[in-house]
Amino acid sequence: MPMFKPARLLAAALCLIAAPALAETRVVTSLKPLTLLAQSIATPDTTITTLVPPGSSPHNYNMKPSQRRALDEADVIFWIGPDMETFLSRLLAGADFRQRTISLAAGKATMREPEESEEHAEHGHDDHAEHGHDEHAHHDHGEGEDPHIWLDPALAEDMVETMYNSLAQQPNADTDTLARNLEQFKTRLAETEAEIRTKLDPAQDVSLFAYHSAFVRFAEHYDLNLEGILTLNPELTPGARHIAKIQDQLGHRHHPCLLTEPQFNPGIWEVITEDLNVTFSTWDPLATDVEAGPEGYFDFQHSIADAVLKCLPEQAKH
Repeated sequence: MPMFKPARLLAAALCLIAAPALAETRVVTSLKPLTLLAQSIATPDTTITTLVPPGSSPHNYNMKPSQRRALDEADVIFWIGPDMETFLSRLLAGADFRQRTISLAAGKATMREPEESEEHAEHGHDDHAEHGHDEHAHHDHGEGEDPHIWLDPALAEDMVETMYNSLAQQPNADTDTLARNLEQFKTRLAETEAEIRTKLDPAQDVSLFAYHSAFVRFAEHYDLNLEGILTLNPELTPGARHIAKIQDQLGHRHHPCLLTEPQFNPGIWEVITEDLNVTFSTWDPLATDVEAGPEGYFDFQHSIADAVLKCLPEQAKH
């Protein structure tokens, strides 16, 4: 029996050489919410690198050398598009990246057109009302639709299907596992949406005001009472006339609540509303504190709903 052992070892070694190695799929995402979506269907042989870290802007972020290398080595790159991650626009348009880059905004469903906003933003001497800008339909990223598409679960499902189609085309892709994960994602998404609708039912009568237009898609999907947007560009100081209009709105609404974001300093609005009965709640469109993993996107959606529930009178902190 011992005389056959070397032969067996040689045969096993030859089998290992002949068997195709399971290739690692290297994915780069621009933003953490996209990472959460990719993780919901990714197979174990997938590595995902996120470019923009917590607290940084997707508009003017400066990549580290290691992140540039990750882009160079990526099999597929997921981003929203030039209206969101402006720092990537020129780079990803180049020949080296064009065939590996998927813009998730390119195939998004059309957003339901909201009613004409009651107020328009004014920044210093720039009065958007004079230029016909609709606060709900436009964003400071450009003249197209608001690019925060990951906040709408219906559009998130479209995005995951786009990710699936791309990942399934990679060499040696585990298409069975990818397809199974996609169906599980859809099931969990429907369950999460039902849970959140039930959770948010007590908040239907609360008058919500958002710091900027990122909240619009979530509010519309769940039929929340979003009364106004404070600013089209949160990086600019609002004009006096716009401040006066917002103060008037806040003063005449039912349990008004202002949803702020950790990426922007809400100090100016705390001062402006100090004589008004306004509730403040913080939510994070970039999912900074959400734990990464296959359940991350669902936890993210719940975190937004929880922020809205803090606007309820019994939960209010003024």
